[in-house]
Amino acid sequence: MTQTAPTQQIAEEDALRADLYRFMSALLAHPPSRDLLTRTAALTGDESPLGKSITTLAKLARAATPGSVEREFNTLFIGVARGELLPYASFYMTGFLNEKPLALLRADMAAQSISRAANVYEPEDNIASLLEMMAGLIEGSFGPPASLDAQKTFFNRHIAPWAGHFFTDLEAAKASVFYAPVGSIGRIFIEIEREAFRLTAAPNAHS
Repeated sequence: MTQTAPTQQIAEEDALRADLYRFMSALLAHPPSRDLLTRTAALTGDESPLGKSITTLAKLARAATPGSVEREFNTLFIGVARGELLPYASFYMTGFLNEKPLALLRADMAAQSISRAANVYEPEDNIASLLEMMAGLIEGSFGPPASLDAQKTFFNRHIAPWAGHFFTDLEAAKASVFYAPVGSIGRIFIEIEREAFRLTAAPNAHS
């Protein structure tokens, strides 16, 4: 996605959310570079389910090479005819590529002044692009930082209906080794975000 540098401060919690969205996007957009593997290997997690998955990913990153992870990435997402998984909202939500979910996304992208980068040719509803868009909305990469309501609307419309299913599939995919904990991190994080957005729906429920 084409972006501008964020110009407004955001809360530390939101910056951390954006960082995780962007990190996951980077792992899923392309095979990770040596630099990204090195940074992944340096991560540390706590004893929470998310933290334990991050620790596992860091351990695997220390044992991996760019070549080994590239082969795994290609088997999972590219393949000879197609990869083991098709990481697109349209496919998960309708069973076909380039369907109504993509058209709805493009309309929302236009409304948010989000445009596809010139060197990107795959459909915009792939998981890496959607995670990158969420990071940009939080940080203010496409204009002012999006309100929590705007973030929630985008998340519930384009990510929540299918991303958890995709990440569960990624955890269990035959080819997943390095990407198995990526699936775990994604599944847990999406559920955390879903619950946090749900709780914002009823701040006055008991008033």
